[in-house]
Amino acid sequence: MSATDASRARLVQLLTPVVEATGHELEDVTVSPAGKRQVVRIVIDKDGGSTLDDIAEASRVVSDLLDAAEGEEPELLGGAYVLEVSSPGVDRRLTLPRHWRRNVGRLVTAGLADGTSVTGRVVSADDAEVVLDVDGHQQPLSFGQLTSGAVQVEFARKGDDA
Repeated sequence: MSATDASRARLVQLLTPVVEATGHELEDVTVSPAGKRQVVRIVIDKDGGSTLDDIAEASRVVSDLLDAAEGEEPELLGGAYVLEVSSPGVDRRLTLPRHWRRNVGRLVTAGLADGTSVTGRVVSADDAEVVLDVDGHQQPLSFGQLTSGAVQVEFARKGDDA
């Protein structure tokens, strides 16, 4: 395991309970060098989405934790770091049941294990399957049938007043 991988793994271990205490899930942590410091990028999410106030609160508690951790484990980030906390963008791949659940109502393209894809609106999702509305017909898909999905950006949803 490289030093960067070890640092990332340790950060995930440290940050997960703190992020969960804010009502969020830790979706991703990346650490990359930027000159003499490290850039720590953290992606958090929760059902219903995150507000700017949520991101600010999570940033505060994560920053406090990292500052304390640096005092005890100076090799963790090597001193100076820049912290970036965000929520996932619309381009995030849908790979876990919670990703699908958080996109109910959105138009998605789902990659299927057989190499094909299907586009439809997410009707529901649980830990076993996602149900898509494809051209007016509900199509249940187990997570074993899916490889991943992508939210399709809609500028004007069919039937919405423009």
